[in-house]
Amino acid sequence: MLSLPRPHRHDVLLAVIGLFGGLVLWALGLSLQGDRTFTAPWVSLLPLAVVSALELVRRTAPQTALVIGTLALVADQFTVGNLATVLMFTDLMYAAVLYGTPSAARRIPVTTFLITIAITIGFLAWFRNAQALLIGVVTAMVSFLPAITGVSVRNHRDAAETARLHAEQTALLAEMDRAQAVAAERTRMARELHDMVANHLSAIAIHSTAALSIDDPATSRDALGVIRENSVDGLAEMRRLIGLLRTGGHAQEPAASPTLASLDALIEQTRTNAASSGLTCAFEDTRDEGGTLPTPVELAAYRIVQESLTNALKHAAPGPVTVRIGQAGQLLTVEVSSVHGDRPGPRAPGSGAGLVGMRERVALLGGTIEAGPSTTGSGTKIWRVRAELPVEEGASRT
Repeated sequence: MLSLPRPHRHDVLLAVIGLFGGLVLWALGLSLQGDRTFTAPWVSLLPLAVVSALELVRRTAPQTALVIGTLALVADQFTVGNLATVLMFTDLMYAAVLYGTPSAARRIPVTTFLITIAITIGFLAWFRNAQALLIGVVTAMVSFLPAITGVSVRNHRDAAETARLHAEQTALLAEMDRAQAVAAERTRMARELHDMVANHLSAIAIHSTAALSIDDPATSRDALGVIRENSVDGLAEMRRLIGLLRTGGHAQEPAASPTLASLDALIEQTRTNAASSGLTCAFEDTRDEGGTLPTPVELAAYRIVQESLTNALKHAAPGPVTVRIGQAGQLLTVEVSSVHGDRPGPRAPGSGAGLVGMRERVALLGGTIEAGPSTTGSGTKIWRVRAELPVEEGASRT
């Protein structure tokens, strides 16, 4: 069973007011014209009732209401007429433009304008006096002016809807940007926290395990010394990161960020931490002296070396750990190699976050990185990390 849509309450109100007003005018004997085909006053109530009923569907079926309303208005011209019928017809014309299809909204004003011109010219030719102009004006007021009003209101409504959608889209994009910025900052903080603390905690884990498993006072004393040193250094790094977060310095790295000039101290610290594991550290820097690098590049290179040394401390077999830094043109090369294989003694667990952090740092600078096992010319299996970083300021990506 087909169910008609429920009329809007404002449409119901218009229909009731229009019908009631028309009945009052009819009861008072107020009509628009006198000498017509159907002179009985009650006949004018039929177009009034039809137009009043059409007000109920002015939103849901505006074009159908306009067509039937036009026929009712024409029929009203053969009766004594009712002002309420004419006024409600103008509202149907307005609603047909406002709630109708876009094509109807474009077509109706043009059509009513042409009808107004045609009626004016026709009555001028018939009456041959200026009174015909008044008929043209009335026709325009009943048809063309409501259509133009509907076009104006519809344009304002569409503009307001477009502005609302634009505002929602802008708010959505702003929220997406905010979420991306928060995610990027959290990722950066995670990299910094891991790179700064993992090296110290790995050394603490290895030497504390050694102190517990080897019943030797000298070994325990040396292990406790290394543990204390790494604890103090790790605490200092944590304080630096906390200070960075409290000052809100997320737009750029702090001035105290480590650089390649600090690699000597880092490698010396690694030698101390790795002494009990049978690892020896060597550092080769083939760059020309006096060259300067962008701060993000230096920080990334330092962190790559730091994380690679941490991984060597956790997993490398006894043997040499070699750090090489070189530069060819606008490309900085960082390479860290260590013996690949099982080793005796305590080992610190790994999570894989270090390799992820290194890849993220290199990707942000537009460089490349390789990490994995390989074999030297002498047949020794090594684990090698090799990164190539462009040193131009414009190479980095945010």
